[in-house]
Amino acid sequence: MLTPQQIVDRLLLVCLQASSAMNKFSEDDFSFKPAPEKWSKKEILGHLIDSATNNHQRFIRIQFEDNPVIGYDQNKWVEYSRYQQMSTTELIRFWQTYNQHLAALFLQVKEGDWNRTGKSRADREPVTLLWLADDYVVHLEHHLKAMGIVIPA
Repeated sequence: MLTPQQIVDRLLLVCLQASSAMNKFSEDDFSFKPAPEKWSKKEILGHLIDSATNNHQRFIRIQFEDNPVIGYDQNKWVEYSRYQQMSTTELIRFWQTYNQHLAALFLQVKEGDWNRTGKSRADREPVTLLWLADDYVVHLEHHLKAMGIVIPA
């Protein structure tokens, strides 16, 4: 598991490099759905925005609530957010800005708060804020890889 500073450094690197790579996709490529039930790159990016949104709540609330449970239905979020109809440029910009905000937030977490815990679903075991932040970046890179974007280690 990475340290808080390593998480921040990795997140900022991923934001910079992935945004640059995404801006090189054509609109057709970014919007292409491989099957009706599969997400386009645009919808994958939307899912990553939803992940940032929901994890933002986790990252904050874990610091002052005891074991908060913060989950969401990722498919419904993508469906009702209607990312497929949104501007690709705006989605990329928003995703990058939101993740830069999360990196700045991580820099402000008090040392002892990294060990506080919360849950992503009621039926899951509690995890620490540090684990959650590290997993957030791993999850981000997993979905970027599905888009064809690999960030060197």
